[in-house]
Amino acid sequence: MLYLIRKMRSQFNSWALLSFVFSILIILPALLIMVQLFAESNENWEHIKEFMLKNYIINSVTLVIFTGLLTVIIGVSAAWLVTAYTFPMQRFFKWGLILPLAIPPYIGAYTYHGILNYTGVIQTNLRNHFSIKVDQRFFDIMNIPGAIFIFTMFLYPYVYIITRSFLENQSSSLIENARVLGKGSFQTFIQVVLPISRTAIVGGVSLVILEVFNDYGVVKYFGIQTFSTAIFQAWFGMGDIQSAIKLAGTLMVIVVFILIAEKLIRGRKQFSYSTSKVRPLQPKELKGWKKYSVLTLFLALFAIAFLIPFIQLLQWVYMTYDVILSEVFLDLIWNSVFVASIGSGLIIITALIIANFSRLSKGWVSKFFSKITVLGYSIPGAVIAIGVLTLFLALDQKVIVLYEWMGLEPTLVLSLSISMLIFAYVVRFLAVGYNSIESGFDKVGTVFTDASRTLGMSVTRTFFKVDIKMIKGAIAGGFILVFVDILKELPLTLILQPFNFYTLATKTFQYASDERIHEASVSSMVIICISALSIFFLHKVLEKEPK
Repeated sequence: MLYLIRKMRSQFNSWALLSFVFSILIILPALLIMVQLFAESNENWEHIKEFMLKNYIINSVTLVIFTGLLTVIIGVSAAWLVTAYTFPMQRFFKWGLILPLAIPPYIGAYTYHGILNYTGVIQTNLRNHFSIKVDQRFFDIMNIPGAIFIFTMFLYPYVYIITRSFLENQSSSLIENARVLGKGSFQTFIQVVLPISRTAIVGGVSLVILEVFNDYGVVKYFGIQTFSTAIFQAWFGMGDIQSAIKLAGTLMVIVVFILIAEKLIRGRKQFSYSTSKVRPLQPKELKGWKKYSVLTLFLALFAIAFLIPFIQLLQWVYMTYDVILSEVFLDLIWNSVFVASIGSGLIIITALIIANFSRLSKGWVSKFFSKITVLGYSIPGAVIAIGVLTLFLALDQKVIVLYEWMGLEPTLVLSLSISMLIFAYVVRFLAVGYNSIESGFDKVGTVFTDASRTLGMSVTRTFFKVDIKMIKGAIAGGFILVFVDILKELPLTLILQPFNFYTLATKTFQYASDERIHEASVSSMVIICISALSIFFLHKVLEKEPK
């Protein structure tokens, strides 16, 4: 520790110190969980370990494996077809296939259950107009296959976005050489496109896996026993934070193994060009039945993953808006916007400090700090919530002693305040803001910074006068991405929200849990509209940015 501090003192002093403090705060909740994992266990944990833990692992791994496979199949195929071919509505589908990300999986789960259940629009029309009574088993999605369907439909855009971005920057010579050698379209896709896209595909599916592990809304509503539901049951059901911590630690160990496996799967293979004269991939026009087959496929995918649930939610909004819209609902919007704005602002400020120090300092210390920032996004929200709660309870014990010493009434100050929730958001989503800021810094380089320093400006003045003005687009993009993520966050908010403090996400979950699906539609629609507008805005910004 002393060596680290001495090392930093020689490198930009205050910037290094701030980076060090923020990095320690980010990693502290995870360290507390790992320490508690080896603490003495109680009867509840022994019962969980003997009779229930195996079931949690099997269900969680099953969801992860099948969701990962299906998102790869859909995401990579869609990315290749949109990039390599032209067909009707191609420009629309290029960004339209990203829109399912605007619908959080838990909202998709509520909506599809409402559509398919006995009183839903499909079965009602079959009974009333066609006198057809169906077997309920064919429309039951409240099981593991149904959860896999929900996760696949609303998470495949992670794989699609990353793979499409990678393919758009590939040289057309790779495809042309494959065709000259007699390879057909399918063979080219299998033998050329998939191998060179391996890193992008693994990166996308890793995000999908982390989102599945993080989910609580879908598995809770469908009654599937996973680590997320187990953590909530241990904490809220049994009042046993010790068992909740051990479950969180076990899940963290599994996630670490998956991240290590991801690095091994990616390997060290890299594909680069031996010439600077690289022609981007030119789309080839599809004709005949192929054109209409691809169009039909994308229309079906867009309808299932976005249009159908969106239209159903609109109908429910029309049915219930006069009941839901009130001052209480406006408070929900204010609460959501408030915590998302404060959290996003703090994340961008923290990301700017760490990213600026990391790019100006080439030593291992700065690299260490930058690696820590992405740790939070790799840990499920419920796990972070338990770690942050443990940290703030420990801090409260110190504050209580101070209160008693001052002759004031002892009370829990920090662990009952909104500051705990916002701090957890910073830990969870700092990686999202950091990646955007780092990308912006990479594009502008250090030439102008070096020129400013040569003219006598300090690091801090250069940062405010030069650097920050050159990456305004990256800052805005990072803020929007983090804002939307916080707006949709459910498990972390459910655990850490102060008493009688609700957000759009938690109120949606509460309505759905009470089987008031129609009432949940209004808050769901607000979340979806904000997210969809943000996705569209970012797409336009990225299109205009110089490559």
